[in-house]
Amino acid sequence: MHLGMILIWIGALLIVAGIVLAAGQVLWKGRLSDPHRMDPTGAGATLEPRERAWGLHPKHHWPSIILVALGIVVLLAETAV
Repeated sequence: MHLGMILIWIGALLIVAGIVLAAGQVLWKGRLSDPHRMDPTGAGATLEPRERAWGLHPKHHWPSIILVALGIVVLLAETAV
């Protein structure tokens, strides 16, 4: 197998692993809101959380961002080979 093809596969796997890790972190946190909670106005149950969602903050996903960035660097390095 050519070195370029190996680098493409490694880069693609790193990018996919980063995306799966980011999605998994959000899903493993549990429920995003409580559907049985009443809102302050008494209008009924809502699925919207009262506070800002922290599950999608980049600070919590830096390993995933690094994996995707590393995958992009490997793919770009393949073009230089």
